[in-house]
Amino acid sequence: MIIDINSDMGEGFGPYRIADDDALMSQVSSANVACGYHAGDPVIMDRTIRLAKEHGVDLGAHVSFPDRMGFGRRKMDIALPELECHILYQLGALAGLAGRAGHRITHMNPHGALGNLASADPAIAEAVARATIAFDPEIAFLVLPGSELEKAALSMSGQTIRLFLADRGYTADGQLAPRSLPGAVIHDPDQVVARVLRVIRDGEIDTVDGPVIPMPVQSILVHSDTAGAVDLASRLRAGITKAGGTITPLTRHS
Repeated sequence: MIIDINSDMGEGFGPYRIADDDALMSQVSSANVACGYHAGDPVIMDRTIRLAKEHGVDLGAHVSFPDRMGFGRRKMDIALPELECHILYQLGALAGLAGRAGHRITHMNPHGALGNLASADPAIAEAVARATIAFDPEIAFLVLPGSELEKAALSMSGQTIRLFLADRGYTADGQLAPRSLPGAVIHDPDQVVARVLRVIRDGEIDTVDGPVIPMPVQSILVHSDTAGAVDLASRLRAGITKAGGTITPLTRHS
C-alpha cells in the first residue's frame, strides 16, 4: 500500500508565520506551496521550495484567488479568461524560483474557495485545468474523487491524484462540508487518524449527511495551519506505516 502525505505550506507573509513548515516538512512526502495570492511571498516561496528539495519532498503549486486579506477563502467573481491568467501567473512565479533551486513543480492543488469551486463547477474546473495544462501538461492535479476538476483534467489528458482531506468532513455528494456545518472540521487527532486508516483500508468514509460514500484515494492532506499539525502528521505517518503502508512522494507512485 503506497500513500502520499501532503500539506499546504509557505502560508505566511514577510516575518509572519502560521505553521512550522520546518518540522512538518520532515513528516510529509509532498508540499503544496502558496504562490503569493492567498499567502506567501517570493522569499517564503524560495525558502519553502529549498526546504522541500532538501527533504526529497515533491513540490506542488497551491494556487488561489487573489485574496490575501481573506486567505483565499472568499468566492470571487472573475471572468474565466482572467482566472486562467491568474493561475498561469502563480505557476510561473513558483516555477521560476523552483528552477533556480533545482526543483520542479510536479502537481497542483487549488486552495480554499477556488478549490471548492473547481471541485463543483464545471466551467471553473475547465479553466483551472486548461491553464495548468497549457503551462505544463506533466503537472498532476490533486482532486477530490469524482469531482469536476478530476473530470476536466482527465478530459484534457491530464494526470490526476485522488486526495482525501484528513481533518475535513464530507457531504453525500463527495464535496467538502461547508465550514459552517457541524462536523465540517474534525479536531480530535485520534478520530482523524482512524478515519484516514479506514479510507486507506476500505476506500469509504462516513459523511456529515449520514450515508457512507466511496473514497478511493492516493494522497492524504494535512492542513499546516491546523493546531497540532506536526503531531497529527507524525501520528498519521506512524499509523499508516504500522498498517503496512509506505509513505511515498507522488512522483514515485507506480
